[in-house]
Amino acid sequence: MSKKVHWGIIGLGKIAINFATDLQLSETAILHGVASRSQKKATIFAKKYNANKAYDSYEALANDPEIDVIYIATPHVFHYENTLLCLQKGKAVLCEKPMGINSKQVQTMIQEAKSRKLFLMEAIWTRFMPSYKKVLELLDAQTIGDIISVHADFGFLGKFDPESRLYNKDLAGGSLLDIGLYPIFLSLLVLGIPTDIKAMARMTETDVDSFCSMLFSYKNGEKAILESTIEVDTPTEAFIHGTKGSIKLHRRFHHAGTITLYKDGQETIFELPHAGIGYIHEIEEVNACILNGETESEKLPLEFSQNLIEIIDRVKSEIGLKYSAD
Repeated sequence: MSKKVHWGIIGLGKIAINFATDLQLSETAILHGVASRSQKKATIFAKKYNANKAYDSYEALANDPEIDVIYIATPHVFHYENTLLCLQKGKAVLCEKPMGINSKQVQTMIQEAKSRKLFLMEAIWTRFMPSYKKVLELLDAQTIGDIISVHADFGFLGKFDPESRLYNKDLAGGSLLDIGLYPIFLSLLVLGIPTDIKAMARMTETDVDSFCSMLFSYKNGEKAILESTIEVDTPTEAFIHGTKGSIKLHRRFHHAGTITLYKDGQETIFELPHAGIGYIHEIEEVNACILNGETESEKLPLEFSQNLIEIIDRVKSEIGLKYSAD
């Protein structure tokens, strides 16, 4: 592939730093432009990560004719408007998870991309990790038989600050959207859409969830037992149990470098480290899709993102979590 994919980045926080770091590992990607509300911040970021242009507005970056695709790394609550801006300017978009605050937003984003025949993907880096490729191979080969259940937790101690993105309701704070998405993602990848959802949560004084426990049931009796919390550091592991064995995704399961297969009284350990910080794998997927003229990824299609947010909406309803966009 001789053609290069020219990237732009909107929102220059911690996750954008990681993304820009890995972008430099790609032989098919060029970081063409970055945008912040602050020209100084954009200029410093551009210099550090070898971007050609630094903009003080998202619209200016979206108007740059040399940019092919824009990575949106702003807080959750801005994903919808930022994605629509970029799509309406004719740009392909990789939008950080969650793609939207609710299913209505995500549906609108998808319709906008499809109507313009533009590439759109939710940035769930987990899907492209080498460990997940191996897990899917094992499951496709029926290595652990029929799946019985999925268990996954994700927790860390988040210092309480009512103005932070974790706790501020106006920024779509709470554990569910921030990290609960990962256990739900795994359950959807492995078991599909649940027929029944039960959930309970503990809410903060800012009226977002600091702990969420979920039990999903499926048509053949399978179960998913899932948990997210910003109250305490938890093992952050995942298990897939089947009739012939089990698979463990080691800490932290959403970018596990190690998985273990338990079968017939034996343990088989697979060391599957990711390259760079881990974002390079989704970057290369987007590069390939754009160079091949595809408008969505086969590995993470838009229907999957629509199903994911619809499940999240059902959990939100169960625990009484409601944002202004809802």
